Amino acid sequence: MNLNKKTIFAGLLLSLSTFAIAQRPAKFTAAEQQQISISTPGLFARGNSFTIDFDGLKDTDYAFPLPVGKATVAKNQALEIVTTKGDAVKAMFDGAVRLSRKTPQYGNMVIVRHDNGLETAYANNAQNLVKVGDRVKAGQTLAIVGGSADKYSCLFAILVNGGWINPSIIVDPNSHRLRGGKVLFKKLGRHVDVSMVKEDKPDNTAEPILAKADKTGGKSLDPDDVPSDPFGNGGSIRLNLDDISKSHWAYPLPGSHVISPYGGRRNHAGVDVKTCPNDKIVAAFDGVVTKSSPFSGYGNCVVIRHAYGFETLYSHQSKNLVKVGQKVKAGQVIGLTGRTGRATTEHLHFEVKFRGHRLNPAVLFNHVAKRLQDVTLVLTKGGGVTSRKN
Repeated sequence: MNLNKKTIFAGLLLSLSTFAIAQRPAKFTAAEQQQISISTPGLFARGNSFTIDFDGLKDTDYAFPLPVGKATVAKNQALEIVTTKGDAVKAMFDGAVRLSRKTPQYGNMVIVRHDNGLETAYANNAQNLVKVGDRVKAGQTLAIVGGSADKYSCLFAILVNGGWINPSIIVDPNSHRLRGGKVLFKKLGRHVDVSMVKEDKPDNTAEPILAKADKTGGKSLDPDDVPSDPFGNGGSIRLNLDDISKSHWAYPLPGSHVISPYGGRRNHAGVDVKTCPNDKIVAAFDGVVTKSSPFSGYGNCVVIRHAYGFETLYSHQSKNLVKVGQKVKAGQVIGLTGRTGRATTEHLHFEVKFRGHRLNPAVLFNHVAKRLQDVTLVLTKGGGVTSRKN
């Protein structure tokens, strides 16, 4: 195919103009740049309500504003997140900076208008690092936390159409993870009502999720709840992670953030997550402790055996709090974060194995939302694991 110079030049100009549009900063009125609470144009243009499906978010779509901070609800309309001097304040979702200035009531403040329709506010900053119109990604640094020698903290709020809502409706202050599910935002006069959307799940009793271990209904990974040889003569088992009861699983280090993922160039055998020294590490599932001792570069190490051939490993603890042979429940404290073994900072190194084969922990856990993945796993006796989105 022959293209003349005019056609090529026109195509180049079109590409450059498209790139320029994509990179153009967001525009906000003078009032939007000054007022903290102001209605969002077009938010209810298509009706008096909209929904956000928080279960559909990817790991990179969400970040807690101060991952290692301690959060408490203040006056049912904000979170006070206490942390240490110099900590970086992060954007919760993708969006554009609508306000970035010093306010009389809240000091240095940043407000981000997100692509999902919400706005988030970050106040009491020592220094704002973004300006109005900047596009930001979830987890991007917006500011440096402010405070005094006694306390450094960020006042964090979620706004809908200018109104402040209780952030704990959307995010758990203790675990820092999104509560998940679909949330309905309905305009009622000058106010917006916020509620969870209840969805009826299909009855799966006619087709057990666990083909050869249907007595458990998939509600626990306790070895005592599953036959010793659940695979029988072979075949596979379907394990829907949604069917594991909330009382039978826990994220191993609540409130943490990933500092080193699984795999990569150095073939990392697990995932490293961090909060603060001597934080409480909990068992991911019900099981039996098979190791609790120093172990080479792992330092103080705990291994727990679960059903179907799953094992979880926790290492670098400053102290192990369980013994070999001890039965543990999901969420039970098994150790404290440390830097024993080959570690340069206090953190938890967390591994998952299935029938002797290493498995990316992200197959089981959403590290950002701190919850189980919404998937069904197909398990084989030979150690194969296939993940299928529910």
